[in-house]
Amino acid sequence: MEIYHSNLDRLERESNKLLVSDRRTSAARLFTLLVTGFMVYQGYQTGTVIFYVTSIVTLIAFFLLIKKHQSIRWLSKLVQSKIKVNKNELDFLTGKDAPFESGEEFIQHDHSYSYDLDFFGKKSIFQMLNRTGTVRGKQILADSLLNILHKDMILQTQEAVKELTPLIDWRQQFLAIGSIDRETTKNFQDLVKWSSRPPVKEQAIIKVLSFVIPATTLILLLFYLIQPLKVFGNLAFLLFLINLGILGIKFRAIREELIPSTKVEVILRHYSLLLKLIENQSFSSFKLRTLQNSIVSKRVKASEAIHRLSLLFGRMEHVANVFASPLLNGLLLYHIHVLRGFSQWRQLYGSLICHWLDTIGEFEKLNSLAGFSFNHPEFVFPAINTEYRIKLKNVGHPLLNKERAITNSVDFSKNRFFILTGSNMSGKSTFLRALGVTMVLAGIGAPVFSKKADIHPLKVLVSMRLSDSLSDSESYFYAEVKRLKNIMDQLNQQPCFVLLDEILRGTNSDDKRNGTIEVVRKMVKKKAFGGIATHDLEVCKITNEYPKILANKRFEVEIVKDELVFDYQLRDGICENKSASFIMKKMGVI
Repeated sequence: MEIYHSNLDRLERESNKLLVSDRRTSAARLFTLLVTGFMVYQGYQTGTVIFYVTSIVTLIAFFLLIKKHQSIRWLSKLVQSKIKVNKNELDFLTGKDAPFESGEEFIQHDHSYSYDLDFFGKKSIFQMLNRTGTVRGKQILADSLLNILHKDMILQTQEAVKELTPLIDWRQQFLAIGSIDRETTKNFQDLVKWSSRPPVKEQAIIKVLSFVIPATTLILLLFYLIQPLKVFGNLAFLLFLINLGILGIKFRAIREELIPSTKVEVILRHYSLLLKLIENQSFSSFKLRTLQNSIVSKRVKASEAIHRLSLLFGRMEHVANVFASPLLNGLLLYHIHVLRGFSQWRQLYGSLICHWLDTIGEFEKLNSLAGFSFNHPEFVFPAINTEYRIKLKNVGHPLLNKERAITNSVDFSKNRFFILTGSNMSGKSTFLRALGVTMVLAGIGAPVFSKKADIHPLKVLVSMRLSDSLSDSESYFYAEVKRLKNIMDQLNQQPCFVLLDEILRGTNSDDKRNGTIEVVRKMVKKKAFGGIATHDLEVCKITNEYPKILANKRFEVEIVKDELVFDYQLRDGICENKSASFIMKKMGVI
């Protein structure tokens, strides 16, 4: 956390300096504008050329100061965004707040593990990882949490994350830019939709007239200024009206080019800056270099192309200005040329823009994983094997406080499936979730809360948290059976990592016991790895049938001085103590 405090101190000082510069530049702008006006007035009163020359010089200075002021304002926004980035990290790490988007829109109740293992929503894995600024980045991060990668891709991701982890200044710059004037899902969708349109076809006659008539109009106006003959003025005005007529012919096409969403020009400018950061950074890992090379070609860099598109949208938006639009188009057919620029841009790069945005999103995902690694240096990157070896030493749940979390070790090389018993609140569900989350994080190339980890990537299948589906008139029991059916179908195709917690709760005790035993038998035959938690000690007897595959594990509780004491330590064997009756008596229920 020290680095974030240090960054905040530095950025606060930088912000104060920029504030002073902003005020001084504002004052200088006002001063040069007043001087310009005064010089024009003096020149008009005295007829002295030097006053007019001075007014031109001060006017140029005024426009230069405007550009400088815009640069200062941008730097100030960037610094404020960086300040927010560091404050958010501190708030999150100290437990004050969870300032990052929770990804509630990605919750899938029917997914094989994401809902059961709290991957999305408040205080979720997604919220813990999420350091994205763009809509596409958020989508790619969410999608990565739903799919286990192949071994080679996991190793490539690990290598990329390890390279990005110490690059905190680059990572914070990337996140800060993406977080300024955040885009909405509609902004993103409108831009993607726009890029997929076919280029606007331009008639040859319109193209010729768009150059000839404005040029003729300007020449006639010049003649009129040199020799104010009425014929020059009338002809220039006639051509002015013809230009507006041509604009009217193409006005519908121009309006169709405009994206309905606001801030498109700004969002594209931010995309350009993000791509430029990627292009200019030196990377050594295969994945990062591959992504970097995919946005640079002999023809153009992605950042330059997106910057051009940003400028085009900025120019096109002037069409709605009732003062500037008639003048620009009457003289220059300005928006006809901008429309041509859009058509040329889409023809050259329209098919690439989605890939460029995906590249930004992929870097945001990797940035998120690198931030997670940086904030948890004690977490490890698992060794990845292809021999169905799963061994975890001192594994814990990453959402728990690291200082207080109790960790446990488990080795699936000896017995690939366990039956877990223990009283209520003893830690069974938390342990199962810790295993599931660890397998998923390992499967996407992220570090895990473990002292040492050796993992074979497997598809993760979980049945821990189901609910009645009122909209489908579906009972809890039927929803659970459907989930178990899906697990069996997946096991028919390949070995999987399966976690079950108190299954078949929607039926009577005999059915539950018999059903649970048969489910375990079938999963063992289908080469499932993982475990099942149960309160029914009779289920544990099935380990005698498969001593080399099944093992009994337990969490115990002790009653010390009329209080329950949980140590949350995983042990071999079957649970011996019970706590439900004790708790109910203590609370006066029975």
